[in-house]
Amino acid sequence: MGTVLGLSLGAGLFLVWWSTWVVEPRSARAASRWSSRLSDDLVQSGVRGVGPGGLLWTAAGTGLMAMVVTWAMTGSAVIAACFAVLAARAPVALVRARSRSRRAMMREVWPEAVDHLASGIRAGMALPEALSQLGERGPEPLRAPCAAFGRDYRASGRFGDCLDALKERLADPVADRIVEALRLTREVGGSDVGSLLRTLSELLREDSRTRGELEARQSWTVNAARLASAAPWVVLLVLSMQPQNAAAYDSARGVTVLVAGGAATIVAYRLMMRIGRLPQEQRVMR
Repeated sequence: MGTVLGLSLGAGLFLVWWSTWVVEPRSARAASRWSSRLSDDLVQSGVRGVGPGGLLWTAAGTGLMAMVVTWAMTGSAVIAACFAVLAARAPVALVRARSRSRRAMMREVWPEAVDHLASGIRAGMALPEALSQLGERGPEPLRAPCAAFGRDYRASGRFGDCLDALKERLADPVADRIVEALRLTREVGGSDVGSLLRTLSELLREDSRTRGELEARQSWTVNAARLASAAPWVVLLVLSMQPQNAAAYDSARGVTVLVAGGAATIVAYRLMMRIGRLPQEQRVMR
């Protein structure tokens, strides 16, 4: 009986250790997803040579600079700290805004690119040749990545590795689907790739048309909500130019008002963005 209890206790301790140290913690998985998403945003926004860590350092530097400038203007450390937090968000927000703009532009050109691929394959071109041809005759945003794919393939001849590099350059879920379809066709063969690409082109056109209409209808609401979130802080900055007004926020009550206002702004803005956000396609074929 003692042996059974000892073995049970040992097994329980082992399972506790396994769940604590061997299985990846949820926070680590969330951090990894956040880092991957930020890396994709950097690629899609056209920022080269900067990783998530570099962007965070830039955000910290921007916040520090805003704090120094605001402190010099108002003489209030509390108000300066508030605007430092707001300014530190600016680089990440700028990258994500450029990424959204580029994704919207890419939604317009993907159907044309898929049509080019389907035409090349139907004309008897090899898959690498049809994909490389986009670097010369494809839509302008895709020419540089596809030309780089052509150079990589001519240098190495490894189709799979060159496709992986192309996926990293584009960092786009539609590109992932197209690349994996071409990879599967290359590896196992098949005569349905032309039909698959034509169907995909039709679906992409329909999705782009529907999403464009929805974004046009909601854009004025989102912009108005952003203006409403920023307006109180602009008023605060103007009022704090007067020394007596700035000194009022250095008290305990002033700090409480600023913290409560900041929390309300963040909650309202995040709630607005979540309600008005359209579903974005995720990269599930990295």
